[in-house]
Amino acid sequence: MTSPVIAVGTDDGRPDFGPGDVDALADDLLALLGPRGISTLPRALERAGRDGSGMSPILSAQDLGTPDLVCYPRTAEVVPAIVRAAVARGVPITTRGKGTGNYGQVIPRFGGLVLDMTSLNGIHEITDQTITAQAGARMINLEQTAWGSGSQLWMYPSTVQSTLGGFLGGGSAGTGTIVHGRNHEGFVTALDVVYGTEDAELVHLEGADAQPFVHTYGVAGVIVNASVRVEPLQEWRCLYASFGSTREAFDAAHRLSSVEPRPRLLSADGPTIIEALPADPAFVRGRANVRGIIDARALEESTDLIARAGGRVEAVREGIAETIKLSTLSYNHPTWWLQKSQPDRWFHMEVRGDALVTRLEEVEKVYEGGMLHLEVGHGMMFGMLNGIYRNPQQVIDGVAALEELGVGVHSPHQWYVDLDAERVQALAARTDPKGLLNPGRWM
Repeated sequence: MTSPVIAVGTDDGRPDFGPGDVDALADDLLALLGPRGISTLPRALERAGRDGSGMSPILSAQDLGTPDLVCYPRTAEVVPAIVRAAVARGVPITTRGKGTGNYGQVIPRFGGLVLDMTSLNGIHEITDQTITAQAGARMINLEQTAWGSGSQLWMYPSTVQSTLGGFLGGGSAGTGTIVHGRNHEGFVTALDVVYGTEDAELVHLEGADAQPFVHTYGVAGVIVNASVRVEPLQEWRCLYASFGSTREAFDAAHRLSSVEPRPRLLSADGPTIIEALPADPAFVRGRANVRGIIDARALEESTDLIARAGGRVEAVREGIAETIKLSTLSYNHPTWWLQKSQPDRWFHMEVRGDALVTRLEEVEKVYEGGMLHLEVGHGMMFGMLNGIYRNPQQVIDGVAALEELGVGVHSPHQWYVDLDAERVQALAARTDPKGLLNPGRWM
């Protein structure tokens, strides 16, 4: 890695395989899955080799890898056989769900097999404490199932069409994070995982044994089933408020985060980003906006706080469809809408810390055209700092300036394991001794 922003890969760790190995694996998988279970068609390979890295102008300019074939398991029981076949042939395996939220991490950097888990979408069981489902189950369906049973997920990502396995493997936070933290901090109670070994089988892990496999981008094992936490359903209201300035909106969001019961989600944006979002009567042209999923018991206090902060309530809505809609306007989605409204213009950095509110104007000045999207997290302010993209060096140069302001910075412009990397690498050395699971993810 040559900078805090851009990872430059080498050939270290590249699996030693060739076209003959791929052809042999294709024959193996054809026998296992039938002709509809594998594909080498260009359209299928193109889809399997694409993810959210299009939001990064730095990653978009690079060739991050192309798969040689893709397969679609339809039962959990066949996944170990697929892994055994690939390991026997020495062909790397990259596991993916919907490919919606990762930035390069689910692109097969050295080619090989993409294991598409989206057909494994069954929901097995829900209790008053957990919901158990296959890795390809969509988070929106899990939340809907939970609501139907009088429960709610601890958290779900802003891209609600994400799969459970994808969110656990590559996600981090989402709706519910304010109360419960990130998805590797107690959300998971059990996993069924397949290791990258010649004798691969489903391995059931519970509690502390399951946690090390969360947020590891599939380099230590293939998640096939998962149990995650639910809690009693609260009566939620979706609150939209407008403010005369970004400063007023961010200050209000900061104060709203301490209202009890705590909000499930709080987001805030200035007028320019609001204009890029889908049209809604609650988004007033020329005004900043705060929106949150608020417990009904806290609604009166929250609306009073908004009024005292100089804002006005634009809408109060209820129902699961409204909470999901509001969730899809959080985290990196405002940046996505901004990039869509003005293509090839914007980049973003993930930032955190109270300085996002207390030193807002200084933070936004670090990058040309700087505009911050704010999220309230688990005891912390964080968000996406958007700027006009010129070149990679410009992005790098801003990191030190942000850190001097007391801002924590995480770059989305990379493809490597970046959370507890040494621990994950040690785990993968045991569970993937040949280095075939999503290789090329190390600095």
